[in-house]
Amino acid sequence: MNGLFGLFGRRAQRGLESPAQPLTSEALREFLGGVPTDAGVSVSETTSLRMPAVWRAVNLIAGVSSALPLPVYREGTREKQQSELLRRPHPDLTPVELWRSAYTYRVLWGNTYIQKVRNNAGQVKELWPLSADRVHVDRDRPSEANPSGKLFDVTDDWGVQHVLTPREVLHIPGLGYDGLTGCSPVRLAMQGIGLAQAAEKSAARLFGNGNMVGGILQTEQRLEPDQAARLKERWQAKMAGVQNHHEIAVLDSGASYKSVAMPNTDAQFLESRQFQVVEVARMFGVPPFLLMSTEKSTSWGTGLEQQAQGWVTFDLNPTWLTPTEQRVTKELLPPEQYANYQMGGLLRGDSAARATFYRAMRDVGGFSADDIRALEELPPLPEGKGGDAYLQPMYMAPLGSNPLAPDGGQAPAGSNRARAAALMAEAQRLLYAPDEIEEGS
Repeated sequence: MNGLFGLFGRRAQRGLESPAQPLTSEALREFLGGVPTDAGVSVSETTSLRMPAVWRAVNLIAGVSSALPLPVYREGTREKQQSELLRRPHPDLTPVELWRSAYTYRVLWGNTYIQKVRNNAGQVKELWPLSADRVHVDRDRPSEANPSGKLFDVTDDWGVQHVLTPREVLHIPGLGYDGLTGCSPVRLAMQGIGLAQAAEKSAARLFGNGNMVGGILQTEQRLEPDQAARLKERWQAKMAGVQNHHEIAVLDSGASYKSVAMPNTDAQFLESRQFQVVEVARMFGVPPFLLMSTEKSTSWGTGLEQQAQGWVTFDLNPTWLTPTEQRVTKELLPPEQYANYQMGGLLRGDSAARATFYRAMRDVGGFSADDIRALEELPPLPEGKGGDAYLQPMYMAPLGSNPLAPDGGQAPAGSNRARAAALMAEAQRLLYAPDEIEEGS
């Protein structure tokens, strides 16, 4: 019961000269560094990670998604169940490591492929991640053995190709247009990523060549190297340092100093680099402040909290988490069970907001003490302490009834209307007959 494929395996150590390496378009593209862009930089799913914004976006989506608990519940009762497969999916990888690699492939390549390793009884006992660049998806005529008709052409660590079906492969596609596979966000955004990498390379060459200088000492006559060095040393000795601020410079031999400021073209160059970070954030659906770009937003307070919760609500959950939940439920769990991520830790506010919410739900009888403790990841109260009791608010009883009465405090029919009429009559008497009140008193 061993998987045919490793995580990255030996293929990363093989070159095109190896007989075990199949000469495919994917292998050639990886060897050449990716698809050339108009910016002159080749971009692939792996080389795109050289851009810090892309690395941060992929790491954020994959890290947050894989770290969330994925419990299993029974249909109808929402009773938690144990799934040994999800607890120990791989003989070496932890659940976080397995799902982090799965999300990384889906974010970069647009598809997640995981091999289902079954025992002799046909039960799935292990999950092995497949490199997305090793898999080609096709569709054949549906049959009883393969109702969907999907076929996966997979190349293993030794260059051997295998044709597998959804029985052997768990496929979680991203957004696509053919109903078969998802589109690679990197390929769709390769022009923007290539522009960002070209700008970074240009900036590195600019500073590496020493073109950014603070100023120029210019003389009327030609200086020998040792004369130029002495003039430079005199200038630095007299004018450099905090203690020499606002000093008067005296230059001889017709020497003059010209300060070099950053040209407008260089300032626009820096702005374009910042814009590419926003483009990457837009492409991956991540708020810019989560990519450490806080130039146009506050760095603290409820504004960022609302943006983070908006990211969870409108992007992380529907785009990344829900497809995983439904695929795990459909292909890895029995029919009476379903998987559902616990996102309470991401959506809950600060301690004051949580206390207000818990108090409101406790007052209306929606939560018990144990329910609240479970949301705070605390164990239930000891048996007999009433932790599973749901309270009924007394002030929600019908008007005119007594909740403590033996019969439940139900008022007779018409009593509420009669009591309201009596209260109205008493109010009118107090309002319009003050003289009678004084005589009666």
